[in-house]
Amino acid sequence: MRVNKLTIAALAVVAGLSLTACQNDDLAADQGDSSSSSSSTGGSAQDSAKDSAKDSAGKETEGGQGTSAGTGSGEDSEIGKCRTDELEVTAVDHSTEGDPEGMVAVEFTNGGGRDCAMSGYAGVDLKTNAGSLSAERTGEEAPSIVLKDGDSVAFAVSYPVNDSGGSGVRITGLVVTPPNETKSVTLDWPGAASLPVTDGSGTPVKVGPIGSAGQGG
Repeated sequence: MRVNKLTIAALAVVAGLSLTACQNDDLAADQGDSSSSSSSTGGSAQDSAKDSAKDSAGKETEGGQGTSAGTGSGEDSEIGKCRTDELEVTAVDHSTEGDPEGMVAVEFTNGGGRDCAMSGYAGVDLKTNAGSLSAERTGEEAPSIVLKDGDSVAFAVSYPVNDSGGSGVRITGLVVTPPNETKSVTLDWPGAASLPVTDGSGTPVKVGPIGSAGQGG
């Protein structure tokens, strides 16, 4: 009878050990699954962070190269017109001896620190002792140009030479308004001192479009 009790006790111990081992194995398996799940979740977070960084830098192309966002070159931006305050305006005599018409070349030099656009005719008025005299346009085709910073363009002002022997109409100044501007610049008149007195039937003072005279003196 004692032998049977010992046998039963031994079997109970063995069963307890087996149950403990099974529980440990199940716990280890659960921890392994949890670690695997955590690792998988961490990978998704990293991928999400990479995707967010990729989106902020630019969409990924099929070849795997990213395009940078917000890096426009400005090549397509519109060029603004040339302003009077950005231009250096000078005038020189370009008359040829013996020619019945004198000529003054007026030059615009872009000093605004940027490229600018210019087209058409400048406004030209001669200040005289008899009042202001507006130059007439020659009617030549008026081009459109982009005047780069530091570059120059010139146009011609032609006028009748006073060969009458009289004092004529004395010229005291030259007023120039750049194309499509309202602000004027007043310069010294570099040409002949006077115009012939006329009843309106003589040769008028004329202005050519920009580019109608060579640059320089």
